[in-house]
Amino acid sequence: MTPGRRSSTFTRLLRHGFTDASAAERLLDSAELAAVRDDPVLLEALGATADPDLALHGLVRLLEAQPGPTARRELLDTLIAAKPLRDRLLGVLGASAALADHLARHPRDWEALVTYEPRDLHPGVAEFERGLAEATDPVSLRVAYRRCLLSIAARDVCGTTDVAETAAELADLATATLRAALALAERAAPEDAARCRLAVIAMGKCGGHELNYVSDVDVIFVGEAADETDEAKALRSATKLASHMMRICSETTVEGSIWPVDANLRPEGRNGPLVRTLSSHLAYYQRWAKTWEFQALLKARPVAGDLDLGAEYVAALEPLVWKAAERENFVTDVQKMRRRVVENIPAAEIDRELKLGPGGLRDVEFAVQLLQLVHGRADASLRSGTTLDALQALASGGYVGREDAARLDEAYRFLRSMEHRIQLYRLRRTHLVPEDEADLRRLGRSLGLRTDPVTGLTREWKRHAGVVRRLHEKLFYRPLLDAVAQLAPGETRLSAEAARERLVALGYTDPAAALRHLEALASGVSRKAAIQRTLLPVLLGWFADSADPDAGLLNFRKVSDALGKTPWYLRLLRDEGAAAENLARVLSAGRLAPDLLMRAPEAVALLGDGDGGGLEPRGRGPLEQEILAAAGRADNAEDGVRAARGVRRRELFRTAAADIVDSYGTETKPAEADQGALVDRVGAAVSDLTAATLAGTLRAVVRDGWGDTLPTRFAMIGMGRFGGHELGYGSDADVVFVHEPQEGVDEREAADAANKVVAEMRRLLQIPSADPPLLIDADLRPEGKSGPLVRTLKSYEAYYRRWSLVWESQALLRAEPVAGDEELGRRFVELIDPLRYPQRGLGEDAVREIRRLKARMESERLPRGADPKLHTKLGPGGLSDVEWTVQLLQLRHGWAEPGLRTTRTRAALAAAEAAGLLGAEEAGILDEAWVLATRVRNAVMLVRGRAGDTFPTESRELAAVGRYLGYGDGHAGDMLDAYRRTARRARAVVEELFYGG
Repeated sequence: MTPGRRSSTFTRLLRHGFTDASAAERLLDSAELAAVRDDPVLLEALGATADPDLALHGLVRLLEAQPGPTARRELLDTLIAAKPLRDRLLGVLGASAALADHLARHPRDWEALVTYEPRDLHPGVAEFERGLAEATDPVSLRVAYRRCLLSIAARDVCGTTDVAETAAELADLATATLRAALALAERAAPEDAARCRLAVIAMGKCGGHELNYVSDVDVIFVGEAADETDEAKALRSATKLASHMMRICSETTVEGSIWPVDANLRPEGRNGPLVRTLSSHLAYYQRWAKTWEFQALLKARPVAGDLDLGAEYVAALEPLVWKAAERENFVTDVQKMRRRVVENIPAAEIDRELKLGPGGLRDVEFAVQLLQLVHGRADASLRSGTTLDALQALASGGYVGREDAARLDEAYRFLRSMEHRIQLYRLRRTHLVPEDEADLRRLGRSLGLRTDPVTGLTREWKRHAGVVRRLHEKLFYRPLLDAVAQLAPGETRLSAEAARERLVALGYTDPAAALRHLEALASGVSRKAAIQRTLLPVLLGWFADSADPDAGLLNFRKVSDALGKTPWYLRLLRDEGAAAENLARVLSAGRLAPDLLMRAPEAVALLGDGDGGGLEPRGRGPLEQEILAAAGRADNAEDGVRAARGVRRRELFRTAAADIVDSYGTETKPAEADQGALVDRVGAAVSDLTAATLAGTLRAVVRDGWGDTLPTRFAMIGMGRFGGHELGYGSDADVVFVHEPQEGVDEREAADAANKVVAEMRRLLQIPSADPPLLIDADLRPEGKSGPLVRTLKSYEAYYRRWSLVWESQALLRAEPVAGDEELGRRFVELIDPLRYPQRGLGEDAVREIRRLKARMESERLPRGADPKLHTKLGPGGLSDVEWTVQLLQLRHGWAEPGLRTTRTRAALAAAEAAGLLGAEEAGILDEAWVLATRVRNAVMLVRGRAGDTFPTESRELAAVGRYLGYGDGHAGDMLDAYRRTARRARAVVEELFYGG
């Protein structure tokens, strides 16, 4: 061949889609293709395939495998003369290396692609049975199966059949194959066959008439005795036949395997008998079956063996399937199933998963099946096992919006086509989109994307997955809005009863009220109602993910009513991605955050991404600056404190909302895994906010009563969890007050002024209003409630020198100035440091006294009737246990270990570990218990709206606490067990370190 010709051929090959033109030239120059190498028809046909290089290589192999020159000439003549064969054969060779291998082993099987008659275009079970009829053993069955598969693939890649028709043909071929395999098993054991009636029920995609190229074929077996045979003997025979049939299909031979036959959807799964009688099946489903098992039965279809027995099976179980939505645990089961199960997908693969990943095939299939279960009991038209047929029926009945159904149908067909072509290449079971560029190029070209197949494929795949991801939730909820809104003439709407059924199925306990809320929000022709109709389908799904969907929807209506005329509100929810989901999580997570929001609904702006400050907690400095400025602008103390309490309410909402969002996670951001970090953020934010509020209140009171200068210098010292930066949502502000008369001021005048300041601060912070009160608790002062409320620094010094008890030294470990005169606060700290970090540590008498006090507290202070093992504060392994253990270490070793001189429990615990005062495992156990107990207390306050030290007893509140702690629906028992286990381990460490050390 001349260089010029080579160059011309090389260019032509590249133009026709070959990627290795040099190799293609060599193949075209081979002896097998000598007669047709210059025929433009061949080159055009090869260029039309998904992978021209692969098709040419497969063709040469097929020609080489022909038994002689005559057979080779026959193949080439037919290939050039007959366009249907040319398109089919080369199409298969360019899409499937596995079928090219089959043709090379069985070189006459290309003749199966020659016929082109109407009945050949859409074969059914009978045609496939004829194609398998000559199989006499597992090996010949595999060869015949591949020959039939060849014809299905040819029609598929040529576009003669669409993806749904291809899937149906694959299911029909599977049916014929199961029948042939069972016939072989019966022929091998005629006595067993005579003793029993055996029905094979197809499940899954085979049962639904929508099989993949390579998939497990799910089945269930039903057996009965034939004539007078003993039932036990009949079942043994049926089991032998069923097992043999499975092996015939599944085992690997010289011709490979067909596909695995999977019987694990049977009652009790792999632990149950392989074959049961009809009555045994019925008894199991009536008593023991779970919701997912009824969902699986949607696709049950008799396919082989005794078809009359199979029909009896379906008829007997069908009524139970359509009553599944009435089961007691249906809502809980549905909520579990609705969440995508992606935990088992390796992180590196989740973005390539066509089936289980976000926006994947399983999303469509599950959504359709769930709607069938909810509405199919009253509407028999929905009872199809085929996903696309069922989706069409749901749209026709008004259960799904027609436009949504059409878009979902298109996306599902595209994703299934991708799955088919991926599997066809090697005939391997996979749902992963390949990463190799050559594989992506072949896949894109096979789907008709020829200009830039890799980029085009990725774009179309992501687009369709995005459609599924957006629509699969709206599918449940948009028709609910259509049921209460004005529809265009001719549109079908969900009936009131169907809407009620769907809301109940999705976890709403008062569907009538929910429908009233939807009608109020979404009906009418205003722009506001139109935006609500866009938002609500997604919001309803987020509410349904919570423990109390009804409360979420009610709260959303209240906020919307309050802000409905505010132009920015709906725009914020529509346009800022995070705002709507954050709002849904906050409104359905409990009472505290919605209550705070309802008192000033404009705080919803904090939930967005924009200029509202977001959910990041603000530091002490900016908070104090804002509150002091607000108090300074007020005309009197009451107005100033009202302004300070308003800022506190808003910031409490910010903190609670951030905590809820971080604990629940969102669609774009997973839940915070570090529980300790969540606790620290809340503790720091609430403590800073409380300190800033007290500073502002002090400024307002002093300014109103004394002008710019109080007759005495005045400071507030935070104690307990306040001093430790560990306040929870329901915590009081534990403080002690210290003052020092200004120069030249009488001590009595100074004391009177200080006491008036304290009394006025306490009054103003508790005045009933829309803002939550802030209670000041000064019981940790010297002499407790019996002692003076305010003391001078000298009085504290005299008291501590003469009367101080060991419990007061322990309480002072958490003391930290929080408001007022900074220099006076610093001097107070200098005064108490020798008490809380005594030189050379505590004496043995003092240690015994602390242990005695702790033991008395445990026996006397636990509320009557409370379960000690679940009491987060005073129970074994609770907050008190951990804190007293850490504080004993601080009292004994703080003088020598600077790291222990901190008011914060977790920091002191880490310092004790670093100093070798306890082991890493012990420190970890105590830290975990303290964090968990604190999280539970925060959760109780968020859920109930009032503080509590024990888990709620009401089931929905308990479930909400569980969701906050990361437990799914139905796992409240696991949460309680985990708490007991964590507390028990902590108590064992406390026994050793506190009582035994």
